[in-house]
Amino acid sequence: MRIDFLDTEKASGGKDDRPELAKALEMLREGDTFIVYKLDRLARSTLKLIETLDLLNKKDVEFVSLSDNIDTSTAAGKAMFGMMAVFAEFEKSIIRERTIAGLESAKARGRKGGRPMTDKKKLDQAIKLHEGGEFTVTQIEKMTGVSKGSLYRELNRRKQATKATETV
Repeated sequence: MRIDFLDTEKASGGKDDRPELAKALEMLREGDTFIVYKLDRLARSTLKLIETLDLLNKKDVEFVSLSDNIDTSTAAGKAMFGMMAVFAEFEKSIIRERTIAGLESAKARGRKGGRPMTDKKKLDQAIKLHEGGEFTVTQIEKMTGVSKGSLYRELNRRKQATKATETV
């Protein structure tokens, strides 16, 4: 049987918690071929790629990456898989190094990395509107400019703070 893991997973190849991948790997049986669109959609670290290939080998399952022209049913395909795994991890390391260098450069110029803080007055206004119950979160977001995520985080923070003071 052929198991295509092309478009079912939406999570990044760098994440460990990937339910669609886990489901696809669980379905595999001896003699199957596991197909991915691109190697970096499977995993970004050499360790994860090697672990996955080892799992496939133990299950006697072949591996095919369409974009990378890798087919582990051949010796050349097995060698290519190993090389691509190293390059995938290399790419991830380069991105991390560039990000760190960019943040350090910005810091040297007096800039602070990360997202800007949500305006406290706008956040308080959004909380009051939410507590009033007249508006949906989407409407509050449009009216105040406070994102849904920021609003929910602040609501949860205040809820936790209330619980902490009640238990003291």
